[in-house]
Amino acid sequence: MTGRRRLAGPALLLILLTGCALTVTPTERSAKGPSDRVGAPGSSSEAPPHVRWGLTTPLSPPPQPSLSSPSRRPDGLPPVVDRVRTRDKVVFLTYDDGAEKDPRFVDMVRELRLPVSMFLTDSVVGPGYGHFARLRSVGASVQNHTLDHAALRGLPYAGQRAEICGQQNKLRSRFGVRPRLFRPPYGTYDTTTLRAAADCGIAAVVLWRATMNADTLTYTDGAPRLHPGDIISVPATETPTPNLRSRTTHLLRLIQQAGLTVGRLEDYL
Repeated sequence: MTGRRRLAGPALLLILLTGCALTVTPTERSAKGPSDRVGAPGSSSEAPPHVRWGLTTPLSPPPQPSLSSPSRRPDGLPPVVDRVRTRDKVVFLTYDDGAEKDPRFVDMVRELRLPVSMFLTDSVVGPGYGHFARLRSVGASVQNHTLDHAALRGLPYAGQRAEICGQQNKLRSRFGVRPRLFRPPYGTYDTTTLRAAADCGIAAVVLWRATMNADTLTYTDGAPRLHPGDIISVPATETPTPNLRSRTTHLLRLIQQAGLTVGRLEDYL
């Protein structure tokens, strides 16, 4: 009995010490763990959305649109626009092709409430329409950029109509709506393009005044700065960096520096 007591004392002490280690260590780790860092899920000190996405101040909410939809041209064809005539301090973000399908971009659009317009090409989107369904569910709009991204100018009417109406039908089957806006690939078009677009139910042909490249804005005409009503194109790039989120963050900073915010293009056209 005495021998058993001598052995039990050290063994019991070892068990108690081991038990303390197992209970203290997770507590110490959780006190210094990622859940207490700014922006971590579940943290009471989570950073606001604009900080998480690299902006120093929140985006200003867009005003109520002060311009009604543009009328058709005297010949009955849809208008061609690269900017909206408005005094509202807004510009419009448009994304082409659908090649970049970063799921974090969906989070960015949702958290910043970005009213973006996606001009999709069926042959580029391929099996990735689910990504754009998620974007649409968080507020993005889906518009027409042809079936195969063919340069339309100079093609016969039947070929141009097939490219435009074919994508209209494809997007309607995918999303249940027919787009009202159309962007011709490469920005090239002719009167036949406008006729085909009108016959496919297009309300406006959308070009752009500014293009967001890797880290700079280029302009098609006028002063090299953003103006209210400018339509900005964010095309897909051939290199993986900077990614779509990085380019969008940089673009939003430039928009804020110009004293502007982002409006919904479909509210103006």
